[in-house]
Amino acid sequence: MTPELKKETDRKLENYHKQNQTVLKHQILFAGSSLMEMFPIEEFIKEQNLSYTIYNRGVGGYKTEDLLQAMDICIYELSPRRIFINIGTNDLSDSSIPISQMISNYDRILSEIEDRLPDVELYLMAYYPVNYDAATEEMKPCLQIRNNEKIDLANTEVKKLATKHHAKYIDVNRALKDSDGNLKAEYTIEGMHINKDGYRAILEDVLTYVSEPVWK
Repeated sequence: MTPELKKETDRKLENYHKQNQTVLKHQILFAGSSLMEMFPIEEFIKEQNLSYTIYNRGVGGYKTEDLLQAMDICIYELSPRRIFINIGTNDLSDSSIPISQMISNYDRILSEIEDRLPDVELYLMAYYPVNYDAATEEMKPCLQIRNNEKIDLANTEVKKLATKHHAKYIDVNRALKDSDGNLKAEYTIEGMHINKDGYRAILEDVLTYVSEPVWK
């Protein structure tokens, strides 16, 4: 993480900590990196006049090791009853981090959550696809590392984690993929991140899990 990004994430954590002082406890939490932070779930909930209270504590640039260091602010201060997690895509963008190391950190994240919040319901979100052909020139080197084949391998391992931790693995990528299995060009900003229309396309599937009865 660059010094500039570190300053930005530190400011974000400080703001989250302040916001956490007035949140309603035992609600629904979205946590992870930028692909979660950019999900305008709170805005969508208001638009549809739904009664759910959802807090988004995603932090752009976070890897699994970063979330491990920020669990108090990003998770525990909210005492959520249901957590949707999407963490690890930045690990996949780093050629020096093997998938096994990312999964080991993810495993620690889930174990620590279970210890602190034994009744919480965990949802592990499948990583979204990318689109190399629709990528900007600046993004293409990253997507040579973080390609859809690697994403599929990582999703297989996250699915195993879900089984191990009695969590739910959810794949809402159906609406995001084109006929070749890539992220639809019209739903991406620069080949990797998803625009608002893309998030709106998966909203119905996500809300199916948000609204399901208590299962733990």
